[in-house]
Amino acid sequence: MKIVVGLGNYGDKYAYTFHNMGFLTVECLADKLGLKFNKKECDALIAVGYRGGEKIILAKPWTYMNLSGVAVKQLMRKYKAQPSDLVVIFDDIDIPKASVRVRMKGSAGTHNGMRNIIAEIGTQDFARVRVGIGPRPERVPLVDYVLAEVPKAERQIFFDAFSVAADEAIKLIDGETTDGKTVQ
Repeated sequence: MKIVVGLGNYGDKYAYTFHNMGFLTVECLADKLGLKFNKKECDALIAVGYRGGEKIILAKPWTYMNLSGVAVKQLMRKYKAQPSDLVVIFDDIDIPKASVRVRMKGSAGTHNGMRNIIAEIGTQDFARVRVGIGPRPERVPLVDYVLAEVPKAERQIFFDAFSVAADEAIKLIDGETTDGKTVQ
C-alpha cells in the first residue's frame, strides 16, 4: 500500500500557481500510471490503482494547503496506512526552480501544508518529493509569491520537473530509496 499525496489548492485561480506543484505532479503521476482522479473521499479527490500487486492511492486534498494534514490523516486511517506508506509531493521555496529533491524524512521547513501534515499524523518520518520554486523575488511577500501564477515562459521547465518528480515517486512506490537525492 502506498498513499501518494500531491499538495495544492483547489480552484481555477490556483491551478498554475507555484503552490500547486504537488497537484500538478500527482496529475502527471496519474497519467504515467494510467490512473484517473474520479473518486471523492477523506476530503480529497483520489485515484486508485495497483502496481506490482500493491494498492496505490493518489490524492489531492480539498482542504486547501494549510490543512492538508486533515485529509492525509483521514486517508491513512481509512486505508490503515503507516507513515512508511506515505509519499508527499509539494513545492519548496528553499530549492532552485524546477529542481527535484527526494527525502525520506525531515522537518516541514517553511511549508505550512507540511507543518500541518506532521502535526496531524504525529511524525516527520515519511517520504517526500519536493519541486523547487525558489528563490522568491526580493521584496515579494512569501504568500504573494507562492500564490502567484507561474509565468507562461517558465511553465515548460516545470512540466519537465513534474515528469522527473513523478518518476521519483514511482521509484518510491516500487521501494527504491533515494534519500537526499537532488534529481534535476
